[in-house]
Amino acid sequence: MKILLRFLFMLLVIFNPNAQQTARAFTGTYGINYGRIADNIPSPDKVVKLLRAAKIKNVRIYDAEPSVLNAFKGTGLELVVGLPNGFVKEMSANADHALNWVKDNVKAFLPDTRIVGIAVGNEVLGGSDNEMEVALLNAVKNVYNATKKLGISDVVQISTAHSQAVFADSFPPSYCVFKDGVAQLMKPLLEFFSKIGSPFCLNAYPFLAYTYNPDKIDINYALFQPNEGIVDNKTHLHYDNLLDAQIDAAYAALEDAGFRKMEVIVTETGWASDGDENEPAATPSNARTYNYNLRKRLAKRKGTPLRPKKMLKAYIFALFNEYQKTGQSSEKNFGLFKADGSISYDVGFSGLQDISAASSLLSLKEEDWKEVESMYQS
Repeated sequence: MKILLRFLFMLLVIFNPNAQQTARAFTGTYGINYGRIADNIPSPDKVVKLLRAAKIKNVRIYDAEPSVLNAFKGTGLELVVGLPNGFVKEMSANADHALNWVKDNVKAFLPDTRIVGIAVGNEVLGGSDNEMEVALLNAVKNVYNATKKLGISDVVQISTAHSQAVFADSFPPSYCVFKDGVAQLMKPLLEFFSKIGSPFCLNAYPFLAYTYNPDKIDINYALFQPNEGIVDNKTHLHYDNLLDAQIDAAYAALEDAGFRKMEVIVTETGWASDGDENEPAATPSNARTYNYNLRKRLAKRKGTPLRPKKMLKAYIFALFNEYQKTGQSSEKNFGLFKADGSISYDVGFSGLQDISAASSLLSLKEEDWKEVESMYQS
């Protein structure tokens, strides 16, 4: 049956000149953000070992650093590269620059490095740079058109991630809409993404919501722990965790804007293991609880209360603690791993030292194993 369906699909594509293959940038449900704002973290080749040992296939970076792209060659890991915010205005103003950037930073590494997406900017809308906000749509279009010209638009998906600053109100979820100052820029962007089959990318942080509203939010609700939950008085849907509510708030805003069918993918979520005095919830225990329970939640491969058939997909923030990041102490302490490659807390992954030790054992020659066995037998 599967062979027959595949054959019929191929016929449909062949005989329908308007058919377009949509690029998909996510396999499964679990991914990781690999930030590098630190000069003491493991080298990219060691990061590859870490990711493969953890069986994490989906990876996002915030630039297109050649040393990272080369390290990922032939690994099977799927990578979304980032066009930094500092390039958005330039790419918007000059299509040739966008073409050259995609050619040098993406096309040149395919197919050996499996680059499956380009994130154009990060949290641009709802930010403080109005010129960049206005430039975003044309930057997205120019980058997409570059992939078309280079013949890679069917394998490289174009997107941009949004913070919750784009929403007017996200509680209860069904009341969520885009802010007035954002909506007029968001709608044409969504129209373009709908046309090319890209999802709505959301950076969602129950950690931040709880930190700013500890008197209104039960920490167990934020951590996927047993709690009474909340009921949306409009949809009458019950939520037992804050992340699902944040995602459904995004779905509600999309529906209000006329994009009910668009998928929401979580491009960042995590919990800090350390913070300043005004961030008391940033502890190793809470970070472990959130990330462990989130991993279990994603493994269920189910949707949210509002979109139960759309399997939740999320990139965890982040792979490493990054001590050179600016802002509050929590910003530097979202890593599942410490800078030396050891685990920050146990969510089921192994640190670099454990992986290296296991690799050394596996690489022993057969005669070495015989020698070891004879030692124990004598």
